[in-house]
Amino acid sequence: MSRVVLIDAGGANIGSVQYALQRLGVDAPLTQDAALIRAAERVILPGVGAAGPAMQRLRDAGLVEVVRGLIQPLLGVCVGMQVLFEHSEEGAVECLGLLSGQVRRLPEASGVRIPHMGWNRLRRRRDSALLDGIDDGAYAYFVHSFAVQDSDDAIATCAHGVEFAAVVERGNVTGAQFHPERSAAVGARLLENFLR
Repeated sequence: MSRVVLIDAGGANIGSVQYALQRLGVDAPLTQDAALIRAAERVILPGVGAAGPAMQRLRDAGLVEVVRGLIQPLLGVCVGMQVLFEHSEEGAVECLGLLSGQVRRLPEASGVRIPHMGWNRLRRRRDSALLDGIDDGAYAYFVHSFAVQDSDDAIATCAHGVEFAAVVERGNVTGAQFHPERSAAVGARLLENFLR
């Protein structure tokens, strides 16, 4: 049994997430095997790209109900976090519905570039073991055009034209809109916290 597994829902960041975990001493296989996913102690759903193809890949692999039924800690990363919500405007797709909220395109505004790409500050909303050792105002690395702008499950937010959920948590379900695998010490700490 693998202690940590990565769900293969496509995306260009899978290798870098695996490497970030290896730096923490964890070998996490990439899988679509439902039994392996259910048996893992921790599950990570990475993703780069769009919600529609990620959800289609989960549907094609028969993993939608598997992910919905997980009771162990689950971490969604970037698009992997977005598909934890109910619906995404990106492709008008029904998502997993594990968290309440809608994923919407970040609004364009004067001086605001979309996609949001680069380092930006996290603003802590409430304490959580997932954020232990991560200071309010710490920088994380983002690459996205869609986000959840209003979520009761946000434990940290970020602002890029509008405020959006940067880190979410409800029970065993957690997510990071930013890329922990590209966010230096802050990202490594978030992954360490999740693994603990």
